Amino acid sequence: MSKQQATMTDEPAAAAQPETRSRHGHHREDPYAWLRDPQWREAMRDPQKLDATIRDYLNAENAWTEQALAPVAKLQKDLVAELRGRIREDDSSVPQRDGPWFYYSRFRDGGQHALICRRQGEDGDEQILLDGDAEAEGHDYFQLGAVGHTVDHHYLAYAVDCSGAEIHEIRVRDLETGEDLADHMTGVHGDFDWAADSRTLFYTTLDEEHRPREVRRHVLGTDPADDPLVYREPDPGFFLGVGLCASERFLLIESHDHTTSETRVIPADQPDAEPRLLAARQRDVEYEVEEHDGRWLIRTNLDGAEDYCIMQTPLGASGHAQWRTLVPHRPGCLLRGMLVYRDWLVRLELEDGQPRIVIRRFSDGQEHSIGFDEPCFSLGVIPGLEYATDTLRFTYSSLTTPGQVFDYDMASRTRVLRKQQEVPSGHDPSQYVARRLHALAPDGEDIPISLFYRADMPPSAETPLLLYGYGAYGISSMPSFSPHRLSLVDRGFVFAIAHVRGGLERGYRWYRQGRLTDKPNTFGDFIACAEHLIQTGYTGKGRISMHGGSAGGMLVGAVLNQRPDLFRAAVADVPFVDVLNTMLDPELPLTPPEWPEWGNPLEDEHAYQTILSYSPYDNVVAQDYPHLLVTAGVSDPRVTYWEPAKWVARLRALRTNDNLLLLQTNMSAGHGGASGRFDYLEEVARRFAFLLWVNGKGGD
Repeated sequence: MSKQQATMTDEPAAAAQPETRSRHGHHREDPYAWLRDPQWREAMRDPQKLDATIRDYLNAENAWTEQALAPVAKLQKDLVAELRGRIREDDSSVPQRDGPWFYYSRFRDGGQHALICRRQGEDGDEQILLDGDAEAEGHDYFQLGAVGHTVDHHYLAYAVDCSGAEIHEIRVRDLETGEDLADHMTGVHGDFDWAADSRTLFYTTLDEEHRPREVRRHVLGTDPADDPLVYREPDPGFFLGVGLCASERFLLIESHDHTTSETRVIPADQPDAEPRLLAARQRDVEYEVEEHDGRWLIRTNLDGAEDYCIMQTPLGASGHAQWRTLVPHRPGCLLRGMLVYRDWLVRLELEDGQPRIVIRRFSDGQEHSIGFDEPCFSLGVIPGLEYATDTLRFTYSSLTTPGQVFDYDMASRTRVLRKQQEVPSGHDPSQYVARRLHALAPDGEDIPISLFYRADMPPSAETPLLLYGYGAYGISSMPSFSPHRLSLVDRGFVFAIAHVRGGLERGYRWYRQGRLTDKPNTFGDFIACAEHLIQTGYTGKGRISMHGGSAGGMLVGAVLNQRPDLFRAAVADVPFVDVLNTMLDPELPLTPPEWPEWGNPLEDEHAYQTILSYSPYDNVVAQDYPHLLVTAGVSDPRVTYWEPAKWVARLRALRTNDNLLLLQTNMSAGHGGASGRFDYLEEVARRFAFLLWVNGKGGD
């Protein structure tokens, strides 16, 4: 298929206005730097303020994309209906008990946003505490963030984002009257928690660079403009978060970048107290704490515990000197997280890509685990609202099995299925196959691949395959169920996940070997997975499409520059592709906190050269490229809109073939795309229609 066949007019062409950039004696030309609005902060908060010339260009790209995809307009419409048919429209969560109340969320038929509800007793009358659909009225974008009630169940605080820029407003509702108080905290990060008095709220605010750098304290009925500062983070590379520990005895203020952290604590019943530092930050040492029975339990990588251990120390202790091991470090067995209850310690582990839950009784140290037999599955835990309980709520799904929610009695070791994800249009897991393969990376590492396809459509060299990858920040791509994927798999696609280095699938080592100077391993791993899938007959060369978003979009861009011949198409959602320019700009929201992940090219010439070697925007060359669909968001604070826009402009100028090259910019949303659950399906349907069409499975 050629672009001439797909469209009626010429593609938009961004004007080249070269600017020379120099660092460490190296000179680069950036022909599309003008696409960055000098007033980008204002435009991020209010997209209507975007420079008119830039807006016109992005609108022209959107019009081109709509026109180019006109032959699949009906397919896209059919896909939306198909995707919607797999969602239970009046879905609801399993209620969580907190004293006499049961809290839950649900959707109404046709509703885009959640309703926050509660009942007094399991069979009590429903109270709708917050109607997301009503709150969203009049907004082009609306996202409900954190929601939390007071200990006495009288007030509900909730955070909303009405621009997509992840700048929240915290509001407080009186649950007896149903009315919001005058207390509105604006320009905040969106995380918060209540003190024990049910009147004091702790929250984080954003600085001018859009970084959560301050924790403030608000007392109901006072002017938020006068809220006192509790703690300010001095390092622009560290972000702050605030929350309540499981025992509800302490508020926790956590400072962190990607590899280092420290925690300060405030007694929840003494909200005016000064925060106390538990242990000063030490480079590349992370720790998180929970209080239990007069001591701190600490998940940490201290003293070389690369895959983490759990330690303990007295409540009054300061520093690391009194930390003692409770659960020892096991190399290769990643301790992903812990939950603490009055009588139980729960930890989530991951070993060779397989998750499990391990439960320890505090009274005698006896342990047992929960596991499953499928080759590819995802396991999670839900903290709950009660501390003195024997019930653990956990989630399970696999590539073939829809999500399940279980209540597990940790004492009797029995489980009750509380919810099974429904696929109203029907789904039979036995009709599908899930497998785990391993590809050999250039340096000899085995790279896991999760596969999913229909049992009655055995793969061959002619089979189209969608290969997904991420591989950054220690985020693992777990093989969970998605009803959306069925629209591709039922039409003959194989779906695959490449568990490349940069994630945590095989322990912290897996992450370490996919960051900083070792970042090129991520791209080599992905290419090795693609080649292995071809060699083993699951697809053929030129039959693979790839998909990644954000840092996964950078993966897409880097791999496209290195091995475009392997792929038929690619989808890059809000891709982080202008890596070097972004990491050289300390004014951007995420740049200083990202230096531990990518390196600091401002100060380190080796980091500069490493990033330069793979940065997708800097490595576009004159060669054939596969069909490409790229997305962006004007309000995106994580990957600013100009990164994908510049990348597409350079690709269009240099590529040597006429495959589809499409940029779709959401002019009123940010990193996550459309906020309504059905609006989001429009974006999924566009992606799938594009992939089906370029693989010869749809279109007029």
